[in-house]
Amino acid sequence: MALGATHLSLALCLMALIVLVKADFDGKKEPINNILEQNSEMLTQDFCIFAAVGSVVAEAIARERRMGASLIRLFFHDCFVDGCDAGILLDDIPGRFQGEKTSPPNNNSVRGYQVIDQAKQRIKTMCPGAAVSCADILALAARDSVAMLGGIPYPVSLGRRDARTANFTGALTQLPAPFDDLNVQLKKFSDKGMSAREMVALVGSHTVGFARCVTLCDDRNINPAMKSTLKCGCPVSNNNTNLVPLDLMTPDFFDKFYYEDLIRNQGLLFSDQVLMGSTATANVVRTYNSNPALFLREFNNAMIKMGNLPPSRGVQLEIRNVCSKVNGNSIADM
Repeated sequence: MALGATHLSLALCLMALIVLVKADFDGKKEPINNILEQNSEMLTQDFCIFAAVGSVVAEAIARERRMGASLIRLFFHDCFVDGCDAGILLDDIPGRFQGEKTSPPNNNSVRGYQVIDQAKQRIKTMCPGAAVSCADILALAARDSVAMLGGIPYPVSLGRRDARTANFTGALTQLPAPFDDLNVQLKKFSDKGMSAREMVALVGSHTVGFARCVTLCDDRNINPAMKSTLKCGCPVSNNNTNLVPLDLMTPDFFDKFYYEDLIRNQGLLFSDQVLMGSTATANVVRTYNSNPALFLREFNNAMIKMGNLPPSRGVQLEIRNVCSKVNGNSIADM
C-alpha cells in the first residue's frame, strides 16, 4: 500500500505540472483540484505540498503565461537579498516598517504575490497540519514555473524559514540592476558565492519574460544597439504598463535563444549585453547557445545553489501563517 501511495503522489504531482498543456484548461481545472483534495490523505506530506503548489502555479500560468517568468523573478529577488527568507513578501506597515516589496527594484515591478498567497491557502486546505514556509513556496513556485515553461524540473528541498523582517536598502544594493556593468554584476554574484559561469546561467532566465517600457526608456538600462528598435514611445510615465520581450524569438518558452540574442548584439538590457564584453562570460554565452541541454542542467544547478542561500545571521525566523505579515507581534515590536 505504501508503494501505491507513493506512485499516486508522484502521479498527482505530475498532473499538476502537465495541466498547463491541456487544450481546454478551464474544463479540467476543477476536476484536477477535486482529485488532489480527495486523495490528499494518501500523499506523503512533502508530495502533498508539491502537488498543492504545482496546481496553483499551473492555473496561474494557464491564465497568463508571463506569470511563470514573474514567479522565477520573485524567487530570485527574494534570495538575492539576505538569503531565501520570504522577506520580499512582507507588506509595509505605514509609519512603522518599510520592507523590500516597495524598494525601487521591486515596487510596481515584481509580481506574483497573489500566487504565493493562493498556494499557501491550498496547502492549508489539502495538507492539514503541514508546516511549510513561504520561502519554501517561493522555491517550489519558481521550480514549477521553469518546468511548465519548457525547462527541466529540478529537486527542491524543504525546510526554509521566513524572516520576521525585510531589508528595503538591501534590495537597492544587493540586487543586480539593468544598468550594472559586468564588473558590478560579477561582484554582486560573487558576494552570494556565485561564479561567473553560474551568473551567466542564472541570467539565462531572461529567456522568458518582459521588461517594462518605463525601465527601457531610461538610457542607462537599454542596450544602445536596441534603442532604435524600441517601440515604447519614450518618454513614458511611471504608470505605463507596456512591455517588451527580453527574448526576441521565444519570450514564452524556457530555451537557449536569449543567448543567441546576445551573440547577435540584440540583448535588450544593458546588463545582459555586457556579458559579451568579456572573453570569460562571452565564451559561456556561446557554449550555452550551442549546447542548450548543458544550459538547462547548469541553470538548474545554479537555482538549487541560490535556493540554499541562508538568511542573515541573527534574523529571527518562523513559518508564517500569512505570507505578507509576521506571526503574532508586529515587526515594530520585535
